[in-house]
Amino acid sequence: MPQAPTLPFNREHIRPGDRICVAVSGGADSVALLLAIHEANAATRDSLGIGLSAVHVHHGIRDAVESDADLAFVQDLCIQLDVPLHIHHADVPARATQNRETLEEAAREVRYAFFRTLIASGHADSVLTAHTLDDQAETVLMKLLRGAWTEGLSAIHPVLLIDTPVSAPQAPTRTGRVLRPLLSTTRAQIESFLQSRNQTWRTDSTNADTAFTRNRVRHELLPQLRTFNPSIDQTLANLAELAREEESRWQAELSRLLPQLLLPGKPVRGGGRAVATTPGTASVGIELDRLRSLDPALRRRVLRAAARQLGFRLSFDDTTRLLALAGFATLPTVASRSGSSVHLAKGLRAQRSARELRLSCESKAEQDS
Repeated sequence: MPQAPTLPFNREHIRPGDRICVAVSGGADSVALLLAIHEANAATRDSLGIGLSAVHVHHGIRDAVESDADLAFVQDLCIQLDVPLHIHHADVPARATQNRETLEEAAREVRYAFFRTLIASGHADSVLTAHTLDDQAETVLMKLLRGAWTEGLSAIHPVLLIDTPVSAPQAPTRTGRVLRPLLSTTRAQIESFLQSRNQTWRTDSTNADTAFTRNRVRHELLPQLRTFNPSIDQTLANLAELAREEESRWQAELSRLLPQLLLPGKPVRGGGRAVATTPGTASVGIELDRLRSLDPALRRRVLRAAARQLGFRLSFDDTTRLLALAGFATLPTVASRSGSSVHLAKGLRAQRSARELRLSCESKAEQDS
């Protein structure tokens, strides 16, 4: 009798003795991940040797009957597998309205906040989510459509480190991880695995709603792209891996160079620099001669890193405006002479002097004027 197929997953970051908690929605991907981890942990040879539990978040987004049925399904599955289950109820629509987030953003924040709670309380060292190669391809496309930089195109990372405060006063934080062991696994492999086990799963009715961008990418855009490249999903996943490695290399280089390039505060007569102590008035300068000595790719990254040090993320257009102000690009709306300045998004201001480019946070009064 032929052996039932196993589900390939990345074991690299799962160590014997770890407390592993699998996030289970009831959908095919997460059900398959829980089954695969459970089987590997129960194996007589090469057992994972972990403490296994599961977590289900009831988001309060869909019809209560459907959401409650998902929860009941996950509870039954965990009873069948003898896996402890952590349950969290949340009102995601209310949070989304209060924080002006999309439902997808609010749901993610709710999930990860509870993951942090599980890690902080010692119930888990790592939480596993069932993101697949298909999810990775969709995410890369969505990032590309929004104009993401390299770090954005790296999309879903295999490992996400999260620091969580523990409850005791003055206690250190616990560092946990969110792991995505199915990023090289396709949905087709997942469904084949579940069918070989005669295992059912729940289907989220919102997955067909093309009002959500991800669903439009999944059901409309990717099928069209597959007519040009049948392997587009793998191609996009490969792009994410390349972007992740490129970004890691750049961050190491920037960590080495930025202390030499970024000057806190602003210059004062007689030498030295004045660093503001009023909240929201931080600034950082970069000598133009030092910028001029950098190649274009590094120059652009240094400018973005300087803005990020002040708590801002620059768009491509804002970065180009900074380059123009510093004299490294030409824009009809930006002067590149001493005394010129540009106002960037969300209260970031750039000023040019004879010797340097300085970024600063505008005060609320300046923004309103």
